[in-house]
Amino acid sequence: MLKNEILTPSLETIGEEIGQELGAKMVKDFQDAYPAEMKTFLIGKNILEQILNQPGCVAIRFYGGLNELGQKTFVYVGVNEKDEIITEYPIINVEGKIEMNKGIVADRIGGNGKGSSTTTTTTSVNWSS
Repeated sequence: MLKNEILTPSLETIGEEIGQELGAKMVKDFQDAYPAEMKTFLIGKNILEQILNQPGCVAIRFYGGLNELGQKTFVYVGVNEKDEIITEYPIINVEGKIEMNKGIVADRIGGNGKGSSTTTTTTSVNWSS
């Protein structure tokens, strides 16, 4: 069991602090290799917290996408411990009954340090990694 846990870390442990020096090098290397690509993407804390606060959410998956204007963007969704997209989750309504709420699917990144509003939508699309 321990061997499996070491070889397959839980999703909430993915990612690590890499330090300013390595981070700066990675950014410079990318910008040198792809000078025409968008240099930054900005996503606000509120939408990230909304996604992470969905019951069972342990990570956020980012998909490359094209918005309605054909511009590059990210679409981001919550993922559970089984690495499944959270498409719905149970909530208790005002009458005390359990009902299903659709999972958050988000977009509207800000580019180059200039924020833009973030909106969310819901969907039941069959996502694949």
